[in-house]
Amino acid sequence: MVGRLCGRVLESGEGISVEDALGLAASPAEDLMWVLAGADAIRRKLVGNRVRLCSIVNAKSGLCGEDCAFCAQSKVSKADIETYRLRDSDWLCSRAEEAARNGAGEFSIVTSGKKVSGAELARIRGVVARVRTLGMESCASLGVLDEGEIDQLKEAGLQVFHHNLETSRSFYPNIVSTRSFDDNVTTVRHVKRAGLQVCCGGIFGLGESWEQRIELFSQLRELDVDRVPINFLIPIEGTPLGDSPLLHPLEALKIIAIARWMLPGKHINVAGGRERVLGQFQSMVFFAGASGILIGNYLTTKGRGVEEDWELVRAIST
Repeated sequence: MVGRLCGRVLESGEGISVEDALGLAASPAEDLMWVLAGADAIRRKLVGNRVRLCSIVNAKSGLCGEDCAFCAQSKVSKADIETYRLRDSDWLCSRAEEAARNGAGEFSIVTSGKKVSGAELARIRGVVARVRTLGMESCASLGVLDEGEIDQLKEAGLQVFHHNLETSRSFYPNIVSTRSFDDNVTTVRHVKRAGLQVCCGGIFGLGESWEQRIELFSQLRELDVDRVPINFLIPIEGTPLGDSPLLHPLEALKIIAIARWMLPGKHINVAGGRERVLGQFQSMVFFAGASGILIGNYLTTKGRGVEEDWELVRAIST
């Protein structure tokens, strides 16, 4: 089954059906390496063997009115985190310069909350213009924006807008109630119409089923997003999901692989939770179909050393 499906994807460039994805998800453990090998072959042919590195900055932390069950910054979280309003422009630009020195090809400004204010948007536009001078792609993750606000960012030089769906439509009510799934879809469609690259994915290990994971990948395919960040839940004490078990590393690798099978020509970036969930299996993310990783720290949790991540990149390049 795996060989037949792989040949079809390599020939057509089109992702597998929902039914076939469910079949791969249900495949026995002894077939996992074949599923991963197929994902790797698809990545190499349709995306190439080049690895993209991106870096993010938590530009505005906590103080959030959203109730996302996984997030330490949400209004329902009791987690002990640092909170602050939008950082000043010089501080944000210094983080961008650090990311450039670390070899990141993309720098993303991330803010907490449902959306930014007009004054915050103006400051971020100025930072975006300065990031472009560093030779990196500029990205922002600012919540739910309308078309006019997205156009302002594009005029400032923004190239990529990040906005996760978080999870599938059917599982979403278990995770967020303060922002609708359709709000997220509408924002993604606004970004597409503006002509920006769309970075849109989700977080896995929230308690969702394989059917719901594949439902999310199907939605991302329908929206024709350009980049797919895959995050794994790190249970944080004080959040509603703080007692959740970590995903098994082999299950996490299968998630990456099936994303590649369903979205064969898209950039798939493994981001939050990589270190904790995958552990010693991190070197296999590219073999599982990923084409990029997030380097440096995350929003409220630490990443690992940049040089360690560069070792992963060098390994795939040799």
